[in-house]
Amino acid sequence: MSGTWRVRVDPRRCIGSGVCAGAAPKHFVLVDGLSTPVAELITPSEPVTDAADSCPVEAITVRDTADDRLIAPEP
Repeated sequence: MSGTWRVRVDPRRCIGSGVCAGAAPKHFVLVDGLSTPVAELITPSEPVTDAADSCPVEAITVRDTADDRLIAPEP
């Protein structure tokens, strides 16, 4: 595992529930009612994986930048 993760939110799936912003407020904000990562590349962070795992529509993906391995949501 590398020291960097890539965080993405699929705007076609996001329903703007705000669970991610509540779970990881340093990493997600709601813009025009949809979740947006504050930064695409981050250092590993448990609140981000919690947010991805908690998203009701699985709109958030977290991948390791070294090998593109899916970190969250858990398969």
